[in-house]
Amino acid sequence: MAKLSARRTRLSSGIRELTREARPAREQFIQPLFSVQGLQSREAVPGLNGVHRDTSDSLLRQIEADLKAGISKFILFLVPTEKSTQTFATDYAATEIAAIRKHFGNEIWLATDVCLCSATTHGHCGVLNEAGDYIDNEFSVRALAGIASAYASAGADCVAPSDMMDGRVGSIREQLSATGNDRTLIMSYSAKFHSGFYGPFRLAAESAPSEHGILHDRASYQIDPARPSDAAISSQRDSDEGADILMVKPGMPYLDVLAELSRQIPKPWAVFQTSGETAALELVAANNLGDRARMTVETWTAFVRAGAQMIISYDARRAHEWL
Repeated sequence: MAKLSARRTRLSSGIRELTREARPAREQFIQPLFSVQGLQSREAVPGLNGVHRDTSDSLLRQIEADLKAGISKFILFLVPTEKSTQTFATDYAATEIAAIRKHFGNEIWLATDVCLCSATTHGHCGVLNEAGDYIDNEFSVRALAGIASAYASAGADCVAPSDMMDGRVGSIREQLSATGNDRTLIMSYSAKFHSGFYGPFRLAAESAPSEHGILHDRASYQIDPARPSDAAISSQRDSDEGADILMVKPGMPYLDVLAELSRQIPKPWAVFQTSGETAALELVAANNLGDRARMTVETWTAFVRAGAQMIISYDARRAHEWL
């Protein structure tokens, strides 16, 4: 009897391509963008090659370049000049979203991040109570719902709450319905962990949390890395409240969570390959310890293998070239 060999299906590039089970495709990618109010000229984001904090004009040029590279889906982070503690103006953000929509129409699909961290004086994702030692959940949720509604009315296809407050998805869905934005999608950061992989993003979005009373960081509202059951509870809640898309963030350290949750909850799943994950790959490649494209595509393949239908990546604009 002839010996069985698993190696026969590995012998050539042709058969390896034919037998692949996980295939990341360019259409799955979402490119993050940063629009910074009052910026005089675009600024490079440390650790993220090819990623910038953009002015209104340079943002439009960047989107045009991304479209030429085959990327038409974006998530926009808006960084206002004015910071506050309780009231948050949306005029600047709404103007930016409307300008993008007017310029590109239906050529692009645009999601907008919904959070308070870039707009607060303290960098936390919600409104602090009077003592400054706790996030006021109810006040924060009302503010977030108002912001999401303004973004949707300005032309966003999708709003993406990343704050991790309780009940914010349900409140946003109610507000969207009340303002005639029923068709706007909600992509919830439903499993966002208290991670050390957010560094470059916090510089780009001016969102590093300051020590405020007993609030040293975001551990009191983001998910503990050692508690995946909390991610399941939060994701199921957000699904029940009307989220159309659920998300795991970061990506590589939480592949087990993504795989489990994507099996448990039959909704579209996104994964956010964070700025820290991307910067780590940059550093490895800069020291000639690995091939940048190969390592990145390997991570993308892992995300698809674990159940992601969409990948938010700072390298999305390189997908056509690298895949």
